[in-house]
Amino acid sequence: MNSRKEQLAAYDRLLTIMDELREQCPWDRKQTMQTLRHLTIEETYELGDAILENNLDEVKKELGDLLLHIVFYAKIGSEKDSFDMADVAHEICDKLISRHPHIYGDVKVANEEEVKQNWENLKLKEGKKSVLEGVPRSLPAMVKANRIQDKVAGVGFDWEEPQQVFEKLQEELAELQHEVSENNAEKIEQEFGDVLFSMINYARFLKVDPESALERTNKKFINRFQYLEGKAKEMGKSLKDMTLAEMDVYWNEAKKL
Repeated sequence: MNSRKEQLAAYDRLLTIMDELREQCPWDRKQTMQTLRHLTIEETYELGDAILENNLDEVKKELGDLLLHIVFYAKIGSEKDSFDMADVAHEICDKLISRHPHIYGDVKVANEEEVKQNWENLKLKEGKKSVLEGVPRSLPAMVKANRIQDKVAGVGFDWEEPQQVFEKLQEELAELQHEVSENNAEKIEQEFGDVLFSMINYARFLKVDPESALERTNKKFINRFQYLEGKAKEMGKSLKDMTLAEMDVYWNEAKKL
């Protein structure tokens, strides 16, 4: 691995290249925080995919892409005389120190849960009116639900046992089934949302990341379905021409791969 000196030199090289690109490249010179935003989101998802696949070489590449965006935003900030990369780094350093009094102060904690509770309480002392202020409004709904539940749990608003959450899930499923039988479209949507929220909460108690779990299932389904498509093509058939029984044969084969 590289030494700290080598790491700092590499970082300095990136900052220098960013300066040069911003000055000399027509595309880079034209970019704003607004035009970069959707690209940053895309890069973040690509990093998430690489992590899910446990492809460390791709993780390295995607981290580089994301780091470029961070440096890019800081460069634009410096051009506006608002902030630069040093300000960004010092800001997070100061936050980490203030949010870890059990490391940089005299606070004692017994476990991870107490660390999380201290973290949320410190944020309120810093002026936040709600522990939920830190949940971005633009997060995907599943990720947002997970963050909401995690944050309120950090201040003690939580179930005590996983079984209680499972019972709540069963209650919500029963309420959904009732509205389905009543054919009430608006309430069906509401109850379906409650079921999903409860499922995500149960996942938290099981130490399962619901987003990762669902994405793994997505990938598994894609692989199996594409295997089925390949077998149909080998037989010169269209999936529309195959019976469900025929498709099940190859679907079950794909499950064994």
